[in-house]
Amino acid sequence: MDPTLKSKTISMLKGEIPDLSPRLQTVAKYIVDHPADFGLDSIRETARKSGVSTYSLVRMAKHLNFESFEDLREPFRHALVASTHVTDLPDWLNNLQSSGAKGAAQAEAAANSIGVVHRSLELQTTGQLERVVEMLLGARNTYLTAVRASYGLAYYFHYVGRMALPSLQLIPRHMNSAIDELNDAGPEDVLVAITFTPYSKETIEACKFANERGVKLIILSDSEIVSSEFTPHENVIVSVVSTHHFGCYVGAMAVMEGLLAMLVEAGGNDAKLRIKNYEDLRQSHDAYWGPRKKH
Repeated sequence: MDPTLKSKTISMLKGEIPDLSPRLQTVAKYIVDHPADFGLDSIRETARKSGVSTYSLVRMAKHLNFESFEDLREPFRHALVASTHVTDLPDWLNNLQSSGAKGAAQAEAAANSIGVVHRSLELQTTGQLERVVEMLLGARNTYLTAVRASYGLAYYFHYVGRMALPSLQLIPRHMNSAIDELNDAGPEDVLVAITFTPYSKETIEACKFANERGVKLIILSDSEIVSSEFTPHENVIVSVVSTHHFGCYVGAMAVMEGLLAMLVEAGGNDAKLRIKNYEDLRQSHDAYWGPRKKH
């Protein structure tokens, strides 16, 4: 079997998704987002997980010039088998797993977090992160938006990042919407959007609006296909697989830490001086707790 068939199929799906019917768009997004599950599961299980009929899966196979659903699935199964490896768990995690129901749940979450960080960092390339940093440093204004659970990530990135990147603005501010804040934005500006499945409507609308205005768009997400209504300049992909109902964001945080480190390094002495000024300001206003001095 052609070892590149899986990647060729994914590339084809990503290129054709804007022109597919809504049902086939759903199938394409599921395959791109969950290639491992797609390689393992039966057609009925795939239909259940993706929320479409088995007929839609067969239609997609035919659309991609495969004889059957099994033929479409085969390169994904082959790639999965070829790349599977076993990693030994550390002793403390094995001990935790055997310490009762609560310990097992904690161990499962801990193992998942380790895997999510590893996978998220593994997905990054120096070339892409360098392009992202260059876009951020070269922008007239850098807007950063996220809502709900993702907002905490955006707040932290803004709090630290603005010391190296003075143009960084967290939106929306006050009672506005992100679109209000982007009203004067244009091709000289950058929007960084953080969003994970299920994608927040406000963030998607802000990305679409920014795209229409010519704003350079950087997305931090869990998928290569967030929406067919806009095209990001850079899509930084992370894993958010979780053992509970909500996404696990430790991988996203690890990637953001790498971006912050690269921003500070690229900012040179100017960035270091701004960081020092912030620290001096906090010290002079007793921003940090400490034992009271005796008089």
